[in-house]
Amino acid sequence: MSRKEGLRADSSQFTLEGAPFRILGGSIHYFRVPRAYWRDRLEKMRACGINTLTTYVPWNLHEPERGVFCFSEQLDVEAYVRLAADLGLWVILRPGPYICAEWDLGGLPSWLLRDHSMRLRTTYPGFTVAVSSYFDKLIPKVVPLQFKRGGPIIAIQVENEYGSFAKDNQYLTFIREALLSRGITELLFTSDNREGLKCGGVDGALQTINFQKTSYTAIQYLANLQPQKPVLVMEYWTGWFDVWGEPHHVYPAQDMVGVVKGLLEQGMSVNLYMFHGGTSFGFMNGAVDFGTYKPQISSYDYDAPLSECGDYTVKYHFLRGVLCNFHSQKLPEPPEVQGRRAYEPVAVTHYVSVWQSLQAAEKPFKSEDPLNMENLPVNHNSGQSYGYTLYETNIYTGGRLNSRNNIRDRGLVFVDRQFIRVLDYKNQEMGVPHSEDKRILSFLVENCGRVNYGDALDKQQKGIVGDILLNFTPLKQFTIYSLEMTANFMNRLSTLNWRSSKEKPTTPGFFRGCLKVDGQPRDTFVKMPGWRKGVVFVNGHNLGRYRSIGPQQTLYLPAPWLKTGENQVTVFEEEKAGERITFTENPEYGKTINVSTHPFCTVI
Repeated sequence: MSRKEGLRADSSQFTLEGAPFRILGGSIHYFRVPRAYWRDRLEKMRACGINTLTTYVPWNLHEPERGVFCFSEQLDVEAYVRLAADLGLWVILRPGPYICAEWDLGGLPSWLLRDHSMRLRTTYPGFTVAVSSYFDKLIPKVVPLQFKRGGPIIAIQVENEYGSFAKDNQYLTFIREALLSRGITELLFTSDNREGLKCGGVDGALQTINFQKTSYTAIQYLANLQPQKPVLVMEYWTGWFDVWGEPHHVYPAQDMVGVVKGLLEQGMSVNLYMFHGGTSFGFMNGAVDFGTYKPQISSYDYDAPLSECGDYTVKYHFLRGVLCNFHSQKLPEPPEVQGRRAYEPVAVTHYVSVWQSLQAAEKPFKSEDPLNMENLPVNHNSGQSYGYTLYETNIYTGGRLNSRNNIRDRGLVFVDRQFIRVLDYKNQEMGVPHSEDKRILSFLVENCGRVNYGDALDKQQKGIVGDILLNFTPLKQFTIYSLEMTANFMNRLSTLNWRSSKEKPTTPGFFRGCLKVDGQPRDTFVKMPGWRKGVVFVNGHNLGRYRSIGPQQTLYLPAPWLKTGENQVTVFEEEKAGERITFTENPEYGKTINVSTHPFCTVI
């Protein structure tokens, strides 16, 4: 089936096939929701009165190694778009290549950083060649899904919030042409905050605006930039993201829905970012750095209308009450919410120290100088992207150790594999006990999440990124282990000789227990009382990071990742292990703060 005329922005109101059309959009990222739940979340969206699904496309998941592409199972973006169409939703696609999204490096693959001259988001040849190769694979998959070809995609975004970066005035033209030359024919648009509108546009693309607090001066500024064009608030922020060690951000339902109602009553279109946030499973969270590095948590609940686990919220019901007035037909009834279960606690039965786990790691790499994880010769020379890297060298004295801020992001320091202390952005110096004997000095360094927004993108190499000084002399002769905690590593780890936890376990290490599920599995949340900092795996699925400092105190465990009978729970703990792993029906996000008091929500 073909259609003649798609989404047009030729007047103060959008038209679709020549008829007036208002975008009532909502963002749900397929990569943050287990595939088994895609239908459930989209049906709930449709029942709320949303008519258009918006989603980013994360390059770093689709091309995890240079030239290795993944578009199946959880990453089957074509299936996601088709499902939206089946449920009566239009789709706005945001393919980047940069997406921000509180996602590691804003969705850009870390192997780009192997080039130390790399200039991300510019027309630097090393970047444009990589983008072109990626788009050669991605864009042909979505071209047949465009509106004029009978599909649901009515618009495509050109890059993302480039006006806030704007380091190359030819770059947006390059991205626009990269889309058009590969067959994109639907409406193009850009998306920026108020300040970014000044230099975030490109010929042939509608400009749209992002905000949380209504700013009629910003809206008027946009209207003046492009007279007689429809106004689309591409990102109306329904809540906000969280960082470790700070409160959980909330945005009052009445305030949020009141703004949406006001925008619609003035004839504007709006997209809710996020309608359903989901979870940044694994090591995929991003970070912010406006002078201080702050990694984000694994939950992407975002205080959105649909909660992290798909529950309806007060925002959802208020919003549905507003949006029903903008439909000529009665909205579908919201689907029933699946029940959850607090499973019996899991006792830790076995453990393997991080030192023993090296038997499951790839062959170590020898280097005169420390090497950042992206430049390690692993993953077919695409480097290490996530997780931990262990650096070891011999020392023959003690004294003052100075990281010179070259540990990115957090390093546990050991002498003869005995923990001494942590080095990070805040703590860059420490004392090493004196001895003239040969000893092993070890640094277990974690990538806590690459910055996803701002000028620091090019400088997101992780691991040890420069010299570490002992008594003002650079350390040399390193043995380096990649501990990315991939599925292959976890499988090899399971074959090692695990010790009984009745012996005195040591940290860092891996701890294991068995979760028994009777009957049909249900969603649950994992809670880690008595544990301090680490990562949880269930049946091989990386649920994300936990930290006792909060705010997040639970990790979402979706039912499709469980099975009836025995389920293996593996915990990597850095500092202090508990004796059991517990489960609860409801999430715990810690102390809250109203996002309207947060300065960042007016900056990003």
